[in-house]
Amino acid sequence: MTMTPLGFADENIKLPNVSGQFYAGDPQKLAGDIDAFLKAATISPVTDNIQMIIAPHAGYRYSGSVAGYSFKAVSKKSFKTIIILAPSHFYGFDGASIWTNGGFKTPLGVVPVDEDFAKALSRADSKFAFVRPAFDKEHALEVEIPFLQKTFQDFKIVPVILGQMSFDSCQKLSDTLNNLIGTRQDVLVVVSSDMSHYHDDKTARIMDFAAFKSIKDLDAKGFYQKCLLRTQEMCGFIPVTTAILLAKARQWQVQILKYANSGDVTGDRSNVVGYGAVMFTQQPASIAQQTAPFNSQQKEILLNLAKEAVVSFVTEKKIVDVKISDSRLAVPEGAFVSIYKDGQLRGCIGHIVSREPLQKTVRDMAIAAASEDPRFPVVTSEELPTLDFEVSVLSRPWKVANIDDIQMGVHGVIISQGRGKRGVFLPQVATETRWSKEKFLSELCSQKAGLPPTCWKDPKTSIEIFTADVFKNP
Repeated sequence: MTMTPLGFADENIKLPNVSGQFYAGDPQKLAGDIDAFLKAATISPVTDNIQMIIAPHAGYRYSGSVAGYSFKAVSKKSFKTIIILAPSHFYGFDGASIWTNGGFKTPLGVVPVDEDFAKALSRADSKFAFVRPAFDKEHALEVEIPFLQKTFQDFKIVPVILGQMSFDSCQKLSDTLNNLIGTRQDVLVVVSSDMSHYHDDKTARIMDFAAFKSIKDLDAKGFYQKCLLRTQEMCGFIPVTTAILLAKARQWQVQILKYANSGDVTGDRSNVVGYGAVMFTQQPASIAQQTAPFNSQQKEILLNLAKEAVVSFVTEKKIVDVKISDSRLAVPEGAFVSIYKDGQLRGCIGHIVSREPLQKTVRDMAIAAASEDPRFPVVTSEELPTLDFEVSVLSRPWKVANIDDIQMGVHGVIISQGRGKRGVFLPQVATETRWSKEKFLSELCSQKAGLPPTCWKDPKTSIEIFTADVFKNP
Protein backbone atom coordinates (compact mmCIF):
# COMPACT_ATOMS: atom_id res chain seq x y z
CA MET A 1 0.00 0.00 0.00
CA THR A 2 1.01 3.66 -0.31
CA MET A 3 2.15 4.88 3.08
CA THR A 4 1.63 8.29 4.60
CA PRO A 5 5.09 9.64 5.57
CA LEU A 6 5.40 9.60 9.33
CA GLY A 7 8.45 10.00 11.52
CA PHE A 8 9.43 6.69 13.07
CA ALA A 9 10.83 8.47 16.12
CA ASP A 10 7.40 9.87 16.90
CA GLU A 11 6.07 8.36 20.14
CA ASN A 12 2.66 8.22 18.49
CA ILE A 13 3.94 5.57 16.07
CA LYS A 14 3.11 2.21 17.66
CA LEU A 15 5.99 -0.19 17.09
CA PRO A 16 5.17 -3.90 16.61
CA ASN A 17 5.01 -6.26 19.57
CA VAL A 18 5.12 -9.66 17.83
CA SER A 19 6.97 -9.09 14.55
CA GLY A 20 9.27 -12.07 14.03
CA GLN A 21 7.14 -14.17 16.40
CA PHE A 22 3.52 -14.30 15.25
CA TYR A 23 4.51 -13.36 11.71
CA ALA A 24 7.73 -12.92 9.74
CA GLY A 25 9.86 -9.90 10.59
CA ASP A 26 11.38 -9.75 7.12
CA PRO A 27 9.18 -7.65 4.79
CA GLN A 28 9.63 -9.88 1.74
CA LYS A 29 8.97 -13.06 3.70
CA LEU A 30 5.92 -11.51 5.36
CA ALA A 31 4.51 -10.28 2.04
CA GLY A 32 5.09 -13.69 0.47
CA ASP A 33 3.38 -15.50 3.35
CA ILE A 34 0.28 -13.32 3.12
CA ASP A 35 0.14 -13.65 -0.67
CA ALA A 36 0.23 -17.44 -0.22
CA PHE A 37 -2.61 -17.35 2.32
CA LEU A 38 -4.76 -15.21 0.03
CA LYS A 39 -4.04 -17.38 -3.00
CA ALA A 40 -4.84 -20.60 -1.12
CA ALA A 41 -8.26 -19.34 0.04
CA THR A 42 -10.71 -21.20 -2.22
CA ILE A 43 -13.21 -18.38 -2.63
CA SER A 44 -13.58 -15.53 -5.08
CA PRO A 45 -13.62 -11.92 -3.90
CA VAL A 46 -17.28 -11.15 -3.41
CA THR A 47 -19.22 -8.49 -5.25
CA ASP A 48 -21.56 -7.77 -2.34
CA ASN A 49 -21.21 -4.66 -0.25
CA ILE A 50 -19.04 -6.02 2.58
CA GLN A 51 -19.18 -3.95 5.76
CA MET A 52 -17.40 -6.09 8.36
CA ILE A 53 -15.27 -9.22 8.73
CA ILE A 54 -14.12 -11.43 11.61
CA ALA A 55 -10.59 -12.80 11.34
CA PRO A 56 -8.40 -14.82 13.75
CA HIS A 57 -5.29 -13.43 15.40
CA ALA A 58 -3.04 -16.37 16.28
CA GLY A 59 0.40 -16.86 14.82
CA TYR A 60 0.18 -16.94 11.04
CA ARG A 61 1.40 -20.53 10.96
CA TYR A 62 -1.77 -21.60 12.73
CA SER A 63 -4.47 -19.15 11.66
CA GLY A 64 -3.13 -17.34 8.59
CA SER A 65 -4.88 -19.68 6.16
CA VAL A 66 -8.26 -18.94 7.79
CA ALA A 67 -7.59 -15.19 7.95
CA GLY A 68 -6.85 -15.38 4.24
CA TYR A 69 -10.52 -16.13 3.59
CA SER A 70 -11.72 -13.00 5.38
CA PHE A 71 -9.31 -10.68 3.60
CA LYS A 72 -9.63 -12.32 0.18
CA ALA A 73 -13.40 -11.98 0.35
CA VAL A 74 -13.12 -8.22 0.70
CA SER A 75 -10.02 -7.73 -1.46
CA LYS A 76 -11.75 -6.14 -4.46
CA LYS A 77 -13.17 -3.33 -2.37
CA SER A 78 -11.60 -0.05 -1.32
CA PHE A 79 -11.97 1.69 2.03
CA LYS A 80 -10.82 4.98 3.50
CA THR A 81 -11.34 4.04 7.15
CA ILE A 82 -10.82 0.59 8.68
CA ILE A 83 -11.88 0.12 12.29
CA ILE A 84 -10.11 -2.74 14.11
CA LEU A 85 -11.86 -4.12 17.20
CA ALA A 86 -9.61 -6.43 19.22
CA PRO A 87 -9.68 -7.94 22.72
CA SER A 88 -7.21 -7.25 25.50
CA HIS A 89 -5.25 -10.36 26.48
CA PHE A 90 -2.78 -8.84 28.95
CA TYR A 91 -4.25 -5.73 30.54
CA GLY A 92 -7.51 -5.69 32.48
CA PHE A 93 -9.70 -2.61 32.25
CA ASP A 94 -13.32 -1.62 31.80
CA GLY A 95 -13.93 0.12 28.49
CA ALA A 96 -12.40 0.68 25.08
CA SER A 97 -8.85 1.92 24.53
CA ILE A 98 -8.61 3.96 21.32
CA TRP A 99 -5.32 5.01 19.71
CA THR A 100 -6.23 8.48 18.47
CA ASN A 101 -3.24 9.75 16.49
CA GLY A 102 -0.02 8.80 14.75
CA GLY A 103 0.18 5.37 13.17
CA PHE A 104 1.09 1.69 13.51
CA LYS A 105 4.30 0.25 12.15
CA THR A 106 4.82 -3.27 10.78
CA PRO A 107 7.62 -4.67 8.59
CA LEU A 108 5.50 -3.53 5.61
CA GLY A 109 5.48 0.13 6.67
CA VAL A 110 3.41 2.55 8.74
CA VAL A 111 -0.37 2.77 8.55
CA PRO A 112 -1.77 6.14 9.69
CA VAL A 113 -4.58 6.48 12.21
CA ASP A 114 -7.84 8.13 11.13
CA GLU A 115 -7.54 10.77 13.82
CA ASP A 116 -10.88 12.46 13.18
CA PHE A 117 -12.84 9.22 13.48
CA ALA A 118 -10.79 7.94 16.43
CA LYS A 119 -11.20 11.17 18.39
CA ALA A 120 -14.92 11.33 17.66
CA LEU A 121 -15.26 7.78 18.96
CA SER A 122 -13.29 8.56 22.12
CA ARG A 123 -15.51 11.56 22.88
CA ALA A 124 -18.69 9.49 22.88
CA ASP A 125 -18.34 7.98 26.36
CA SER A 126 -16.13 8.32 29.42
CA LYS A 127 -15.15 4.64 29.08
CA PHE A 128 -13.87 5.21 25.53
CA ALA A 129 -10.40 6.67 25.98
CA PHE A 130 -6.72 6.08 25.28
CA VAL A 131 -5.33 3.50 27.73
CA ARG A 132 -1.71 2.99 26.66
CA PRO A 133 -1.00 -0.23 28.66
CA ALA A 134 -3.72 -2.02 26.69
CA PHE A 135 -1.51 -1.73 23.58
CA ASP A 136 1.89 -2.38 25.15
CA LYS A 137 1.94 -6.18 24.77
CA GLU A 138 -1.19 -6.86 22.71
CA HIS A 139 -0.99 -8.91 19.50
CA ALA A 140 -4.68 -9.30 18.61
CA LEU A 141 -4.94 -5.94 16.84
CA GLU A 142 -1.42 -5.89 15.42
CA VAL A 143 -1.60 -9.17 13.48
CA GLU A 144 -4.51 -7.92 11.37
CA ILE A 145 -2.55 -4.94 10.03
CA PRO A 146 -0.13 -6.73 7.65
CA PHE A 147 -3.11 -8.43 5.99
CA LEU A 148 -4.71 -5.01 5.55
CA GLN A 149 -1.49 -3.61 4.11
CA LYS A 150 -1.34 -6.37 1.50
CA THR A 151 -5.05 -6.09 0.66
CA PHE A 152 -5.77 -2.34 0.47
CA GLN A 153 -4.17 0.96 -0.44
CA ASP A 154 -4.60 4.51 0.86
CA PHE A 155 -6.53 3.76 4.02
CA LYS A 156 -6.35 4.79 7.64
CA ILE A 157 -7.13 2.71 10.72
CA VAL A 158 -9.04 3.22 13.95
CA PRO A 159 -7.29 0.92 16.47
CA VAL A 160 -9.60 -0.12 19.32
CA ILE A 161 -8.79 -2.61 22.10
CA LEU A 162 -11.71 -3.68 24.25
CA GLY A 163 -11.45 -4.58 27.92
CA GLN A 164 -13.91 -6.38 30.18
CA MET A 165 -16.98 -4.50 29.01
CA SER A 166 -20.56 -5.08 30.11
CA PHE A 167 -23.24 -5.88 27.55
CA ASP A 168 -24.58 -2.34 27.95
CA SER A 169 -21.13 -0.95 27.14
CA CYS A 170 -20.99 -3.14 24.03
CA GLN A 171 -24.35 -1.69 23.05
CA LYS A 172 -23.07 1.85 23.63
CA LEU A 173 -20.01 1.21 21.48
CA SER A 174 -22.14 -0.36 18.75
CA ASP A 175 -24.54 2.60 18.79
CA THR A 176 -21.64 5.04 18.57
CA LEU A 177 -20.04 3.21 15.65
CA ASN A 178 -23.41 3.04 13.91
CA ASN A 179 -23.84 6.80 14.23
CA LEU A 180 -20.28 7.64 13.17
CA ILE A 181 -20.38 5.35 10.13
CA GLY A 182 -23.75 6.78 9.12
CA THR A 183 -24.26 6.54 5.38
CA ARG A 184 -20.57 6.09 4.55
CA GLN A 185 -19.79 3.15 2.27
CA ASP A 186 -15.99 3.45 2.60
CA VAL A 187 -15.73 2.09 6.16
CA LEU A 188 -14.76 -1.50 6.99
CA VAL A 189 -14.91 -3.03 10.47
CA VAL A 190 -12.35 -5.78 11.20
CA VAL A 191 -13.12 -7.85 14.30
CA SER A 192 -10.19 -9.82 15.72
CA SER A 193 -10.93 -13.08 17.56
CA ASP A 194 -9.96 -16.72 17.84
CA MET A 195 -12.58 -19.25 18.91
CA SER A 196 -12.57 -22.07 21.50
CA HIS A 197 -9.32 -22.81 23.34
CA TYR A 198 -7.70 -26.09 24.35
CA HIS A 199 -10.43 -28.67 23.89
CA ASP A 200 -10.32 -31.86 21.86
CA ASP A 201 -11.25 -31.49 18.19
CA LYS A 202 -14.81 -32.81 18.55
CA THR A 203 -15.65 -30.59 21.51
CA ALA A 204 -14.07 -27.56 19.84
CA ARG A 205 -16.13 -28.00 16.69
CA ILE A 206 -19.38 -28.35 18.65
CA MET A 207 -18.63 -25.20 20.63
CA ASP A 208 -17.41 -23.23 17.63
CA PHE A 209 -20.36 -24.03 15.40
CA ALA A 210 -22.70 -23.12 18.26
CA ALA A 211 -20.91 -19.75 18.36
CA PHE A 212 -21.31 -19.43 14.59
CA LYS A 213 -25.04 -20.02 15.00
CA SER A 214 -25.33 -17.26 17.59
CA ILE A 215 -23.50 -14.91 15.24
CA LYS A 216 -25.64 -15.87 12.24
CA ASP A 217 -28.79 -15.45 14.31
CA LEU A 218 -27.48 -12.01 15.41
CA ASP A 219 -28.20 -13.14 18.97
CA ALA A 220 -25.87 -10.73 20.74
CA LYS A 221 -27.30 -11.19 24.24
CA GLY A 222 -27.32 -14.98 24.03
CA PHE A 223 -23.81 -15.03 22.60
CA TYR A 224 -22.48 -12.73 25.33
CA GLN A 225 -24.08 -14.74 28.14
CA LYS A 226 -22.96 -18.11 26.75
CA CYS A 227 -19.39 -16.84 26.46
CA LEU A 228 -19.50 -15.72 30.09
CA LEU A 229 -20.71 -19.21 31.02
CA ARG A 230 -18.00 -20.75 28.77
CA THR A 231 -20.53 -22.87 26.84
CA GLN A 232 -19.25 -20.91 23.85
CA GLU A 233 -15.75 -19.46 23.63
CA MET A 234 -14.18 -16.62 21.70
CA CYS A 235 -11.32 -14.70 23.29
CA GLY A 236 -12.68 -11.69 21.39
CA PHE A 237 -16.25 -12.18 22.54
CA ILE A 238 -16.53 -8.53 23.60
CA PRO A 239 -15.58 -7.26 20.10
CA VAL A 240 -17.79 -9.93 18.51
CA THR A 241 -20.76 -9.00 20.74
CA THR A 242 -20.31 -5.39 19.64
CA ALA A 243 -20.11 -6.55 16.03
CA ILE A 244 -23.34 -8.56 16.30
CA LEU A 245 -25.15 -5.56 17.75
CA LEU A 246 -23.84 -3.36 14.94
CA ALA A 247 -24.83 -5.92 12.29
CA LYS A 248 -28.33 -6.19 13.72
CA ALA A 249 -28.77 -2.42 13.83
CA ARG A 250 -27.69 -2.06 10.20
CA GLN A 251 -29.49 -5.24 9.02
CA TRP A 252 -26.34 -6.86 7.66
CA GLN A 253 -26.30 -10.43 6.43
CA VAL A 254 -23.84 -12.98 7.83
CA GLN A 255 -21.81 -15.62 6.02
CA ILE A 256 -19.37 -18.11 7.52
CA LEU A 257 -16.44 -18.31 5.11
CA LYS A 258 -14.08 -20.80 6.72
CA TYR A 259 -13.47 -22.80 9.88
CA ALA A 260 -10.38 -24.71 10.99
CA ASN A 261 -8.47 -25.30 14.18
CA SER A 262 -4.84 -25.71 15.15
CA GLY A 263 -5.16 -29.48 14.87
CA ASP A 264 -5.58 -29.07 11.12
CA VAL A 265 -2.04 -27.66 11.07
CA THR A 266 -0.24 -29.65 13.78
CA GLY A 267 -2.12 -32.94 13.52
CA ASP A 268 -2.66 -32.92 17.30
CA ARG A 269 -6.43 -33.13 17.80
CA SER A 270 -6.34 -33.41 21.58
CA ASN A 271 -5.84 -29.75 22.50
CA VAL A 272 -6.85 -27.32 19.78
CA VAL A 273 -7.68 -23.64 19.23
CA GLY A 274 -10.47 -22.76 16.79
CA TYR A 275 -10.33 -20.14 14.04
CA GLY A 276 -13.17 -18.70 11.97
CA ALA A 277 -13.56 -16.33 9.02
CA VAL A 278 -16.88 -14.48 8.84
CA MET A 279 -18.17 -11.66 6.67
CA PHE A 280 -21.09 -9.28 7.05
CA THR A 281 -22.69 -7.73 3.98
CA GLN A 282 -25.31 -5.12 3.31
CA GLN A 283 -28.06 -6.54 1.14
CA PRO A 284 -29.00 -4.25 -1.77
CA ALA A 285 -32.12 -2.28 -0.97
CA SER A 286 -33.80 -3.46 -4.17
CA ILE A 287 -33.82 -7.05 -2.98
CA ALA A 288 -33.94 -6.69 0.79
CA GLN A 289 -37.04 -7.71 2.65
CA GLN A 290 -39.29 -4.72 3.01
CA THR A 291 -41.18 -6.13 6.01
CA ALA A 292 -40.20 -5.46 9.59
CA PRO A 293 -38.10 -8.08 11.42
CA PHE A 294 -39.86 -10.41 13.82
CA ASN A 295 -39.72 -9.80 17.55
CA SER A 296 -39.41 -12.64 20.06
CA GLN A 297 -43.16 -12.71 20.76
CA GLN A 298 -44.04 -13.04 17.07
CA LYS A 299 -41.56 -15.88 16.64
CA GLU A 300 -43.08 -17.67 19.64
CA ILE A 301 -46.59 -17.21 18.23
CA LEU A 302 -45.63 -18.80 14.90
CA LEU A 303 -43.83 -21.72 16.54
CA ASN A 304 -46.77 -22.36 18.85
CA LEU A 305 -49.13 -22.14 15.89
CA ALA A 306 -47.11 -24.74 13.96
CA LYS A 307 -47.16 -27.12 16.92
CA GLU A 308 -50.84 -26.57 17.68
CA ALA A 309 -51.76 -27.15 14.03
CA VAL A 310 -49.92 -30.49 13.93
CA VAL A 311 -51.33 -31.68 17.27
CA SER A 312 -54.89 -30.83 16.24
CA PHE A 313 -54.54 -32.46 12.84
CA VAL A 314 -52.85 -35.64 14.09
CA THR A 315 -55.09 -36.23 17.12
CA GLU A 316 -58.46 -34.95 15.85
CA LYS A 317 -58.06 -34.50 12.07
CA LYS A 318 -59.05 -30.87 12.59
CA ILE A 319 -57.51 -27.73 11.10
CA VAL A 320 -57.16 -25.07 13.77
CA ASP A 321 -58.63 -21.63 13.14
CA VAL A 322 -56.17 -18.76 12.79
CA LYS A 323 -57.23 -15.92 15.07
CA ILE A 324 -54.01 -13.95 15.52
CA SER A 325 -54.52 -10.18 15.40
CA ASP A 326 -50.84 -9.20 14.97
CA SER A 327 -50.66 -7.26 11.68
CA ARG A 328 -47.05 -8.36 11.07
CA LEU A 329 -48.24 -11.97 10.85
CA ALA A 330 -50.91 -11.05 8.33
CA VAL A 331 -48.38 -10.06 5.65
CA PRO A 332 -48.35 -12.52 2.71
CA GLU A 333 -44.95 -14.24 2.84
CA GLY A 334 -43.51 -17.58 1.84
CA ALA A 335 -42.54 -19.96 4.62
CA PHE A 336 -41.26 -23.47 5.29
CA VAL A 337 -41.99 -25.49 8.42
CA SER A 338 -39.50 -28.18 9.43
CA ILE A 339 -40.25 -30.86 12.03
CA TYR A 340 -37.45 -32.61 13.93
CA LYS A 341 -37.43 -35.72 16.09
CA ASP A 342 -34.38 -36.38 18.25
CA GLY A 343 -32.45 -33.86 16.19
CA GLN A 344 -33.27 -35.59 12.88
CA LEU A 345 -35.51 -34.16 10.19
CA ARG A 346 -39.03 -35.63 10.37
CA GLY A 347 -40.70 -33.53 7.68
CA CYS A 348 -40.31 -30.25 5.80
CA ILE A 349 -42.78 -28.56 3.45
CA GLY A 350 -43.16 -24.94 2.37
CA HIS A 351 -44.18 -22.31 -0.15
CA ILE A 352 -41.46 -20.04 -1.51
CA VAL A 353 -44.00 -17.34 -2.35
CA SER A 354 -47.47 -17.20 -0.82
CA ARG A 355 -50.50 -15.00 -1.35
CA GLU A 356 -51.91 -16.08 2.00
CA PRO A 357 -51.21 -14.30 5.31
CA LEU A 358 -48.05 -15.66 6.92
CA GLN A 359 -49.90 -17.12 9.89
CA LYS A 360 -52.13 -19.18 7.58
CA THR A 361 -49.13 -20.29 5.51
CA VAL A 362 -47.30 -21.47 8.65
CA ARG A 363 -50.36 -23.40 9.84
CA ASP A 364 -50.87 -25.11 6.47
CA MET A 365 -47.18 -25.90 5.95
CA ALA A 366 -46.91 -27.39 9.45
CA ILE A 367 -49.76 -29.79 8.67
CA ALA A 368 -48.23 -30.62 5.31
CA ALA A 369 -44.81 -31.27 6.87
CA ALA A 370 -46.44 -33.74 9.28
CA SER A 371 -48.59 -35.52 6.71
CA GLU A 372 -47.46 -34.92 3.12
CA ASP A 373 -43.65 -35.05 2.98
CA PRO A 374 -43.09 -38.06 0.68
CA ARG A 375 -39.80 -38.89 2.39
CA PHE A 376 -41.46 -39.73 5.71
CA PRO A 377 -44.52 -41.54 7.09
CA VAL A 378 -47.35 -39.48 8.57
CA VAL A 379 -46.61 -38.23 12.09
CA THR A 380 -48.36 -40.27 14.78
CA SER A 381 -49.87 -39.11 18.05
CA GLU A 382 -47.25 -41.09 19.98
CA GLU A 383 -44.50 -38.97 18.43
CA LEU A 384 -45.99 -35.58 19.26
CA PRO A 385 -44.21 -35.07 22.64
CA THR A 386 -40.83 -35.69 20.97
CA LEU A 387 -41.15 -33.20 18.12
CA ASP A 388 -39.42 -29.84 17.68
CA PHE A 389 -40.46 -27.21 15.15
CA GLU A 390 -38.57 -24.73 12.99
CA VAL A 391 -40.11 -21.93 10.93
CA SER A 392 -38.30 -20.28 8.01
CA VAL A 393 -39.92 -17.11 6.66
CA LEU A 394 -38.63 -16.32 3.19
CA SER A 395 -37.90 -13.17 1.26
CA ARG A 396 -39.03 -12.96 -2.32
CA PRO A 397 -36.48 -14.73 -4.55
CA TRP A 398 -34.36 -12.91 -7.11
CA LYS A 399 -32.43 -14.28 -10.05
CA VAL A 400 -28.62 -14.29 -10.15
CA ALA A 401 -26.36 -14.65 -13.15
CA ASN A 402 -23.28 -15.86 -11.30
CA ILE A 403 -22.90 -18.33 -8.44
CA ASP A 404 -20.43 -15.88 -6.85
CA ASP A 405 -23.54 -13.99 -5.73
CA ILE A 406 -24.58 -16.93 -3.55
CA GLN A 407 -23.55 -16.56 0.10
CA MET A 408 -23.45 -19.97 1.71
CA GLY A 409 -25.51 -20.09 4.88
CA VAL A 410 -27.18 -16.76 4.07
CA HIS A 411 -28.99 -17.50 0.81
CA GLY A 412 -31.40 -20.27 0.00
CA VAL A 413 -31.17 -21.40 -3.60
CA ILE A 414 -33.76 -22.39 -6.20
CA ILE A 415 -32.65 -24.37 -9.26
CA SER A 416 -35.11 -24.80 -12.14
CA GLN A 417 -35.02 -25.91 -15.75
CA GLY A 418 -38.15 -26.23 -17.88
CA ARG A 419 -41.47 -27.36 -16.43
CA GLY A 420 -41.53 -29.57 -13.37
CA LYS A 421 -37.76 -29.58 -12.80
CA ARG A 422 -37.26 -27.47 -9.72
CA GLY A 423 -35.40 -27.86 -6.44
CA VAL A 424 -34.96 -25.75 -3.32
CA PHE A 425 -32.45 -25.75 -0.47
CA LEU A 426 -33.01 -23.48 2.52
CA PRO A 427 -30.01 -21.41 3.75
CA GLN A 428 -29.47 -23.64 6.79
CA VAL A 429 -28.73 -26.66 4.58
CA ALA A 430 -25.29 -25.20 3.84
CA THR A 431 -24.57 -24.75 7.54
CA GLU A 432 -25.79 -28.20 8.54
CA THR A 433 -23.96 -30.09 5.78
CA ARG A 434 -20.82 -27.89 5.54
CA TRP A 435 -20.77 -28.61 1.81
CA SER A 436 -18.72 -26.52 -0.56
CA LYS A 437 -20.74 -24.28 -2.86
CA GLU A 438 -20.16 -26.66 -5.78
CA LYS A 439 -21.26 -29.69 -3.73
CA PHE A 440 -24.29 -27.76 -2.46
CA LEU A 441 -25.39 -26.90 -6.00
CA SER A 442 -24.72 -30.39 -7.33
CA GLU A 443 -26.81 -31.99 -4.58
CA LEU A 444 -29.56 -29.45 -5.18
CA CYS A 445 -29.62 -30.33 -8.88
CA SER A 446 -29.67 -34.09 -8.35
CA GLN A 447 -31.51 -34.51 -5.04
CA LYS A 448 -34.17 -31.87 -5.37
CA ALA A 449 -34.60 -30.98 -9.03
CA GLY A 450 -34.04 -34.42 -10.55
CA LEU A 451 -31.48 -32.94 -12.93
CA PRO A 452 -27.85 -33.86 -13.67
CA PRO A 453 -25.50 -32.82 -10.84
CA THR A 454 -23.77 -30.30 -13.09
CA CYS A 455 -26.98 -28.64 -14.29
CA TRP A 456 -26.07 -25.48 -12.37
CA LYS A 457 -23.39 -24.88 -15.01
CA ASP A 458 -25.95 -25.07 -17.84
CA PRO A 459 -26.93 -21.62 -19.23
CA LYS A 460 -30.52 -22.89 -19.57
CA THR A 461 -30.75 -23.39 -15.79
CA SER A 462 -32.36 -20.64 -13.75
CA ILE A 463 -30.72 -19.91 -10.39
CA GLU A 464 -32.62 -17.81 -7.86
CA ILE A 465 -31.69 -16.97 -4.30
CA PHE A 466 -33.56 -15.77 -1.23
CA THR A 467 -32.95 -15.06 2.44
CA ALA A 468 -34.77 -16.59 5.38
CA ASP A 469 -35.57 -15.57 8.91
CA VAL A 470 -35.20 -18.90 10.73
CA PHE A 471 -36.32 -19.62 14.28
CA LYS A 472 -36.98 -22.78 16.25
CA ASN A 473 -37.94 -24.13 19.64
CA PRO A 474 -35.38 -23.10 22.28
